[in-house]
Amino acid sequence: MSDMNNLIKELEEKAHDMRKKIITSCYYAGSGHPGSSLSTCEILSVLYHHVLNIDPKNPSDPDRDRFVLSKGHAAPALYSVLAQKGYFDEEELLTLRKTSSRLQGHPVMNKLPGIEITSGSLGMGISFGVGTILAARLQNKNYRTYVLTGDGELDEGQNWEGMLAAVKFKVDKMTVIVDYNKLQLDGRSDDILPIGNLGDKFRAFDFNVIQCDGHDILALIEAIEQAKQYKDNPSVIIADTIKGKGVSFMENRVEWHGKTINDEDFERAMAELNGGLN
Repeated sequence: MSDMNNLIKELEEKAHDMRKKIITSCYYAGSGHPGSSLSTCEILSVLYHHVLNIDPKNPSDPDRDRFVLSKGHAAPALYSVLAQKGYFDEEELLTLRKTSSRLQGHPVMNKLPGIEITSGSLGMGISFGVGTILAARLQNKNYRTYVLTGDGELDEGQNWEGMLAAVKFKVDKMTVIVDYNKLQLDGRSDDILPIGNLGDKFRAFDFNVIQCDGHDILALIEAIEQAKQYKDNPSVIIADTIKGKGVSFMENRVEWHGKTINDEDFERAMAELNGGLN
């Protein structure tokens, strides 16, 4: 088997393990956002286990790459991959959303190593990402920033202000990744606030637009590499995903945006996931 095939298999296994961790932590919490977290697993697997220049033993390294979770309700996914990387012990995942836990319902800076932004109020991530690259220029740093947004989150106007600033300042070391699962809190994104052709919207703002299957490891690797090679303007990767990916009864079901996982749901989901990769 080639090195690339081995890498793809490893990253697929990491994504699959993240799904188990997401289901388990949300079940023990009695709340959370499983559907919104499950759609991000391949994206986070590729970023954290292949792309990002980070060191869990030195989480404040000024030269580290930055990852910005703009869709902060997908915190269970971020916590899962941070645990995989060794930022904290995996047992702590069972404290999700508990009083005094470091793993709050949305990520909190300075509470847990590896968290770059306190997010929860949607729409701030792109603006924050622009700021990190401008700071890098002032400090003569060469790190890159990746911002993960949701398509429903793009309803927020601040995203588009951030895009204007990103192009004005030519922050080509920032890549936006859209978790394009086409569902949000209470319905289909196109029904709640139709956005039209998302790629055309970003092109109108002079972004370099790349589209791919957000659950295809190789496609994500290639898309991120393509974004890294693009100069002058920022890039966006529109990653087509499935909300609730990996658990059949959660897939493409809007109610699983933030539905509580009961005993029966937990047993069904874990039986599927323990059965192996889909």
